[in-house]
Parts: sequence; structure tokens; C-alpha cells
Amino acid sequence: MLFSLQTLFYRFVMLVTKIIMFFVPEAKPTVLSGEGSSIQLVDTISNFGLKKVLIVTDAMLVQLGIIAPIVEALNAKGIEPVIFDGVEPDPSFDVVDAGLATLKQNACDGVLAIGGGSSIDAAKVMALAGNNEKSPRELEGKFVAKNPALPLFAIPTTAGTGSEVTVAAVISDKADGSKKLVLDPKIVPLAAALDPKLMAGLPPHITAATGMDALTHAVEAYIATFATQQTDAYAVAATRMIVNNLETAYSDGSNMPAREAMAQGSFYAGLAFTKAFVGYVHAIAHQFGGKYHTPHGLANALVLPHILEYSKDKVADRLANLAVECDLGERSEGEAALAQKFVDRVWAMNEAMGIPKTLDALQAKDIPEIAKAALHEAHFTYPVPKYMDMAQCQAILHKLLPS
Repeated sequence: MLFSLQTLFYRFVMLVTKIIMFFVPEAKPTVLSGEGSSIQLVDTISNFGLKKVLIVTDAMLVQLGIIAPIVEALNAKGIEPVIFDGVEPDPSFDVVDAGLATLKQNACDGVLAIGGGSSIDAAKVMALAGNNEKSPRELEGKFVAKNPALPLFAIPTTAGTGSEVTVAAVISDKADGSKKLVLDPKIVPLAAALDPKLMAGLPPHITAATGMDALTHAVEAYIATFATQQTDAYAVAATRMIVNNLETAYSDGSNMPAREAMAQGSFYAGLAFTKAFVGYVHAIAHQFGGKYHTPHGLANALVLPHILEYSKDKVADRLANLAVECDLGERSEGEAALAQKFVDRVWAMNEAMGIPKTLDALQAKDIPEIAKAALHEAHFTYPVPKYMDMAQCQAILHKLLPS
């Protein structure tokens, strides 16, 4: 009885959120795609009349020489690049503060993110703080900023987060080991380049984790109660592209058609979940990232099949449709059988790419705390299709304990 009353309250909170989101303006970046599109993006940046651009990236991409051609192209257009390469996985507010200080010291009038979701998320908050009288930490929350962000552009080097198109940025808080959300359409980049050439050198395990991250975005958006006809179209396209291309990109990183399909799939997944939102997979994965520094894509990959197993009776029709769209079966087989085929395909993808079934860092003593935080995040943020209580969440977490 108590849980039933709680779920009614959670549904009311989600209804209010849905009404608010209806009035939030939709922002989409101009998108360039294909080999060489990262250099073409520089032409777009030059049209904004910028004089000095902060490049937000990580040290490894600088060492690998991936940044150099873009720096050269900016210089050729008369735009001075200032490189901040201090981004780390799951960037903290300290990292964002350091990047913001570099931006202000050099009087940069634009920001270009080059890298995975960590670099793009950090750049988003730097660009927003750079044009508002608030610190990055003070921008945490929904629609906090008054002014638009500085002109922001993105070149993702992984096909996973979809951050180049989303209204959200996730920043780690070292003080309490949690992850904070900055949610605002003002942080959507003006333009982005999906250049598969920059993704060719990704190690297989990163290709796998980031690819499953993108799949999680698509699937959670598709089964969310905020899903619309438009987000469904993006989510189905993303799911199809990822399921059909991820293992190829994993086994043959130089396969440009597979890399480009993954980049597009990640982008479409981002378009889907930025309006339809995500669910329990992300809520749990965020706790793993905050507490154990588990890479976000890996955390999502670990949790996704468990949440689908839990939710499949409630969303059998949706999972069945994904199975048909991915050529896993025929509609004549029935919803329950097709839904299970899709879940089984997710399990099989994880196994084929060496994603473990358990999380080595997870400890039994931490499970109550993780479950409590995950449920709070999910129930007050995400339109999940089937609610779970503490006992159910802890049972799923126990399945992820190392033997």
C-alpha cells in the first residue's frame, strides 16, 4: 500500500516535469558528418566571427596528434586556439573550474570540445559559466542560467554519450562522491562534427563500452513514459544502427562505414533521450561512477540487461518492436518471445565484446546506499515505465557482485 502511494507521487512529479519540458525550447546543433567533417566544422566556426577559441580536450588526444589538424585549420582561419587538455574521465568541478580559469585568462570568446562525453560535458559547463555570473557549481540543477552559453561547438571522438546534442552535462562532485546534473537547452552546441576518422583508433574495450552507452540511451528513451512519436523514430533508428554495427566496429576499428553508423546512431540516441529521458540503468550507473569511478559506458552496459529483464513484462510491446526492427524475429512470434529475444541480444552483445557480468569494485556493504541514491535519482528525474522498490533494486545490485 505504501509503495503504491509512493508511485502515485512519483508519477505526479513526472507529470509536472513533462508539462515543464513541453515548454522548453528544442535546440539542435547543425551537424556535419563523414570523414573530414571535423575540419569542415572549422569553416562553420569561422562564420561566427570568433577571435579566440578554447579547445577542451584530454592530454591523450593531444599526444596522439588528433588535435593538431584542427588547431592548424583554426589558425588558417585567423582563429587563435587555446588548448585546455586537463579533462579526465568523469570530470569534476575542479576540472571545470580550471578550464573556466583558462578561458577567462585568455579572453576566449568561444569553446570547442574535442573528445568523449567527459570533454563535451566539461566544455558545456565552462561555456555556460563563461557567460553567466555563476560558478560551475552554482549552475547545477535545471534551467539555472540566465544568459546563453558562449558559442559552443563539439567534435565527439567516441560514439557513445550523444553529448553533442543533449541538454544535459554530468559533473562529478568530489566532496560527496556524487554526480551533479546541469540541465539547460542553453548548453546544446551550435554545431557538431561526426567524423568517424577520429574514432578509428579507439581501443576495442572503449568502443564496446561507449557503444553500449549509446544503446542504453536509445532503449531507455524508447521505453520511457515520456516517449513521443518523434523520439521513437530517433530511438528505433539508433537501436538498429548500433545493434547492427557495434560488434563490427569493436572487432575492426578501421571499418569506416561501421564507425560512421555508430556515430550517427549515438547522435540519434542523444536526440531521443534529451526529450524522452532515461531511467534506472543511468540512475544505478551514475552511483557506480560516483562511488567507484566506473566508466559510465561500462556501468550502463553492466546494468542494462538486468533492468530490461525487470521491466520486460511492462514494455513487452516496445521491446518486441525493437527486436523486429533489428531483424531478430517476426511479429508472428508474439510480444513476449520477441521481447526476450531483444534482451537476449543485449546479453549476447556484452558477452561478445568481453563486458563482464559483475562489477569488481562493488561491495555488498555499499548496496543499500547505492540503491537508495539510485532510486531517489530515478524517481524524481526519470519517467521509468515500471517502478521498483528498495528490495527489488538491491536484488538487482546483488546480481552484479563479484563472486
